[in-house]
Amino acid sequence: MSFEMPKPTEDHQKLKKLAGQWHGMEKMYPSDWDPKGGVATGRQSAKVSLDGFAVVCDYEQERDGQITYMGHAVWTYDPKESVYLLHWFDSMGSPPEVFKGSFQGEVLTVSHGGQMHARMTYDFSHGTKLKSKMEMSPDGKNWNTFFDAEYEKK
Repeated sequence: MSFEMPKPTEDHQKLKKLAGQWHGMEKMYPSDWDPKGGVATGRQSAKVSLDGFAVVCDYEQERDGQITYMGHAVWTYDPKESVYLLHWFDSMGSPPEVFKGSFQGEVLTVSHGGQMHARMTYDFSHGTKLKSKMEMSPDGKNWNTFFDAEYEKK
């Protein structure tokens, strides 16, 4: 009896859209974390990993010539729940956050609850550009934009 290793599904293949070197401008909106808001540069390096079952990303944000924030992401797809998962680790020192979501056409949206709800949107419908937005909500109903960004694939 032979065992055949699982293969990534079409849903796993969609995560490949995240792979590559991304660089762009981020508009930060005033918030509790950043009372003034402002402009930042975001960079992300992402690669397909684990035989196509995951995408691993490293992110950094730069403001005024200094790296001010870093993150590490592991993206996967759970076929049992039919949901995309983003496991997020960052330089804030918080426990890992797990976002869940789905693609609607070329737009991937993931969110998580907890003490502060967060929702991330990735719009791949602009060719080599990626438009992204993060929204925050204290209750999961009333959302405020934390940042929006446009990245170019290098």
